[in-house]
Amino acid sequence: MYQRVYLDYAATAPLLPQVREAMLPYLGQHFGNASALYAEGKEARKALEQARDTLAAILNVSPLELTFCSGGTEAAATLCGGMARALAAARSGARHLICSAFEHHAVLDNCLALRRQGFEVSLLRPRRDGRIHPDDLSALLRKDTLLVAVMWVQNELGTVQPLAELSHVAHQHGACFFTDAVQGLGKLPVELATWQVDAAAFSAHKIGGPQGVGLFYLRQGTPFMPSLLGGGQESKRRSGTQNVAGAMGFAKAAEQLAPSILEREAQRLAILRDETLAKALALSPRVRATVDIQPGDIYCHLPGLLHLLMRDIESQTLVLALDESGIAASGGAACSSGSLKPSHVVTSLGIASDLAHGALRISMGSGSCPQDCELLITALAKILARYYGKNAEAPNRQATRAKKSCRS
Repeated sequence: MYQRVYLDYAATAPLLPQVREAMLPYLGQHFGNASALYAEGKEARKALEQARDTLAAILNVSPLELTFCSGGTEAAATLCGGMARALAAARSGARHLICSAFEHHAVLDNCLALRRQGFEVSLLRPRRDGRIHPDDLSALLRKDTLLVAVMWVQNELGTVQPLAELSHVAHQHGACFFTDAVQGLGKLPVELATWQVDAAAFSAHKIGGPQGVGLFYLRQGTPFMPSLLGGGQESKRRSGTQNVAGAMGFAKAAEQLAPSILEREAQRLAILRDETLAKALALSPRVRATVDIQPGDIYCHLPGLLHLLMRDIESQTLVLALDESGIAASGGAACSSGSLKPSHVVTSLGIASDLAHGALRISMGSGSCPQDCELLITALAKILARYYGKNAEAPNRQATRAKKSCRS
C-alpha cells in the first residue's frame, strides 16, 4: 500500500486535534440553542460570544463587526448582495459595481447575478503577473461606482493583491471595498486596519477549523441589507440558529496563528514551494509556472502554493493520475474541479484555453514535508513520460532560470 500525500491545503486543511477537543463539549453535553433564555441557552450564548471575542482580538476589530455564518461562500455572497443593495438604496441612481475577473465564484457569480437585477458590473482584469494593479482599478472607477470586490489572495494562483492601495483608490472615488480573505487567513498576517477595507470574508476550514463555518467582517457604519431573514440572529445580519461548536472550533484554530508562528511557517513553505517549482520545471519544456514567483517570496505570492500549466495534458487527467499514485492535488478551485471548462482564473491572464486546460495546483500546509514534494515530482515524471515520451526530458529554459534564482 502506497503512502498517501496530501497537497491540496488550499481546498481544505485537516481538522486540528485541539480544535476537535474545543468543539466536542458543544456537540454533546452543552447542546443548547444560543437564542434560548434558559440556562442551557445562556451557556451556549456565552461560548458563542467568547468565540467572537477571540476572533475579534485576533483580527483587531470590534466583536460587533463580526458575523458567523455557514462558510466563506455564504460570507462572500452575503456581503456582495447585502452591500450592493444597501449602497444603491442610499445613493439613488448609482448601480455600478467592479469585480476582479479572477474572483472566486462565490463573489464573481453573485456579482453577475446582481447584473441581472439591474446593476452594471465591470470586470477588472489582472495583469499577466496575476495581480490587480491600482492604476487599472482607477481607470474603471466612476462617480456612480458603489462597490469594488477584489480578493486578498488569489485562490488558484497564490498571488497576493495590494489591498491597502486598492481600497484607498476605491475610497477616493466614493466606493466601498470588499475583499474575499478566505485563502490568506492562517498563511499571512491579516491587517484589516491597514487595508481599510469595508468588509471581508473568512472561512474556518482553511486553517484547520471545521468545515461549514464562516465569518464576515463588516465595518461599523457600512450600509448593508441582510439576505437571510428569519429569527434575526447575529444582530439581524444573518438569521438562523448559530453553530456554537463550529464557532468555538474556528476560534481555537485561529488561536494557533501567532505572528511568530506564521512567519516561521511561511519561510518553511516558501522553501518547499521553490524547490518543488524548480524540480517540476526541470521535468519537461512543456511544464511552466502560470505566474512568475520570486524565490523566497512570502509577501507577493502565497507560501506553499504553486500553480503549473502542462501542455497537452488536461487537468482532470493529471489529478486522477496523481491520485492513482497516492497524491491529492487539484486542477484549480476545489468547488469547480468537476468542470471541463478551463479555469476562468487562468484565462483571465490572457492564457489560451488549450494551455489553460492543463492546470495543476499544488498547495502545501502544516503537514507537508520535503518527502511529499519528492514523491510528487517522482509521480509527475512518470506521468509526463507516459504522455510526452522522450520529449519530457528536453531542456526547459524556465527551469534553468528557476534553478539559478534558487541558488542566488
